[in-house]
Amino acid sequence: MRFSTRAIHAGEEPERMQYGDVVSPIHLSTTFAKKSIKEVEEGYVYSRSGNPTREGLERKLAALENAKYGLAFSSGLAAESTVLLALLKRGDHVIAFDDLYGGTKRLFNQVMERFGLEFTYVDARNPENVRKAIRENTRMIWLETPTNPLLKLADIKAIAEIAHERDIILVVDNTFASPLLPEPPLTSEQI
Repeated sequence: MRFSTRAIHAGEEPERMQYGDVVSPIHLSTTFAKKSIKEVEEGYVYSRSGNPTREGLERKLAALENAKYGLAFSSGLAAESTVLLALLKRGDHVIAFDDLYGGTKRLFNQVMERFGLEFTYVDARNPENVRKAIRENTRMIWLETPTNPLLKLADIKAIAEIAHERDIILVVDNTFASPLLPEPPLTSEQI
């Protein structure tokens, strides 16, 4: 399916809707009925951990990004925190674009450094600056492109090549860009 078709139909499959809805309805329930509180059951439990509305959005986002999965969060900072806490550990080093959203920099400098993560900021418009900042404990490269607030652009493909050479995770925050154009390479074979 083309991008526009995925944008309209992904996550909106009528056969998955209880009543055949063509557009996924907003589910306002905060809790869902369960037969047992002692045994794990399939389905939804509490809206914050999952609900039909969010699942539809996540399926749509995954389709638009050509990804296997999509995750929706209440804020960008919640998503960023989850990425860092899920993929890194104390002592890991992150190379980040020097022009990042202020909330992201505060998260890195005021919160994540307390958990033992290390951050180096570089002007990622030149991929060689990223390469030169790599340390033995570098586990992640964090880009925003275009950046907020100065709208600097990074060469995602060139930086992905650098990351893949060293088996470093590449995170690309494209909040300002639509998912239509940026498609970061996932493996060195896709570059």
